[in-house]
Amino acid sequence: MANLNIRVDDTLKQQAELIFSDLGITLSAATTMFLKQVVRYNGIPFELRADPFYSAENQARLSIAKERMERIGGTVHELIEVEDD
Repeated sequence: MANLNIRVDDTLKQQAELIFSDLGITLSAATTMFLKQVVRYNGIPFELRADPFYSAENQARLSIAKERMERIGGTVHELIEVEDD
């Protein structure tokens, strides 16, 4: 059996341990489960994506919209308040 030594934020570790405790497993068991899934999937067992807001395509679109607003101006709308029932 191998030992794994990793560094994580204290708060993150505590939050994860609370969740795992509710599930009836330890942090060590959860880590082992994750590693088994990595082997089974032959990769990360979930999708990794960057926030599309920061994509080059979206940043170009925002830049064009900003330039247009600065040239032409925009319309200021009044805030519409919605009352809760």
